[in-house]
Amino acid sequence: MNNSSQHILMVRPASFGFNEDTAVDNEFQETNFDLSNSDYVESALKEFDHYVATLRANDIDVTVIDDTPEPKKPDSQFPNNWFTTHRNGDIFLYPMRPLNRRAERRKDIIDMLEMCFHVSKVTDLSVYEEKNQFLEGTGSIIFDRVHKIAYACLSGRTDKELFEQHAETLGYEAVAFNSVDENGKAIYHTNVMLSIASDFVVICGASITDQKEKAMLWDKFKATGKEIVDVSYAQLRDFTCNVLEVTDLNGNKKFTMSSRAYHSFTPEQIELMEKYVKIIHSPIDTIENVCGGGTRCMMAEIYLAENIHNL
Repeated sequence: MNNSSQHILMVRPASFGFNEDTAVDNEFQETNFDLSNSDYVESALKEFDHYVATLRANDIDVTVIDDTPEPKKPDSQFPNNWFTTHRNGDIFLYPMRPLNRRAERRKDIIDMLEMCFHVSKVTDLSVYEEKNQFLEGTGSIIFDRVHKIAYACLSGRTDKELFEQHAETLGYEAVAFNSVDENGKAIYHTNVMLSIASDFVVICGASITDQKEKAMLWDKFKATGKEIVDVSYAQLRDFTCNVLEVTDLNGNKKFTMSSRAYHSFTPEQIELMEKYVKIIHSPIDTIENVCGGGTRCMMAEIYLAENIHNL
């Protein structure tokens, strides 16, 4: 069984821009980016459309939903943070820390999924926002869906108690750890320092300073048959961990990433990954610089079984 999905949902932004609410703890947002030049909005939309076209040209099934103009949602192109889907028909909605991101949770998108796929239950965890407990979808949680292990680096956006409780609900083993940047600050989302494919993982080992935690992770990866692509902090900054394996319509595994990430990998790392997957990439420099998120953040995986009629 692959670790990846055959259906991807993406949201085309209507109010793309720099999000000051997320910049509080997202060190990947370029605060010195020239936001006075409105051309960056057009550039971001061109990048989004080109990325979708690249995915489709590689036989990847992508459903694109347009963002609603109001309320304005500068990070709407990152739907992976507010919902996840699961092979048993479950959908979960997640509590998010940034106030202006909570409007991204859209009932019409869930209604569309219920119309096109078999959905057994929708569970809304956003009530935990009132308790200041946050868990931001597959930004916070990296799922090994084959071996039923959930990985999460803890931060202000990933609450340990809620993560462990959620993993138990899903029937997954919860593996929580700490990951920090070069200055010792907690990395805000797990998916900027870890990606799990069917046969390998991409991880920034330097960000895990507790050697017991690092050894525990390496043991987990080896026990589940994963080769390890260990990237540096400099590569981390190029979004080499914010990447995602998907399955195309012919059942082939593809590894998706930005062109910035692709060119940051060493030839040896590319060779290791290409033993298992075809790598596809597309430039999304504006989205990465302004919003501090990469291609993985833009892709919400749909693991639900299709109804009779397709998307």
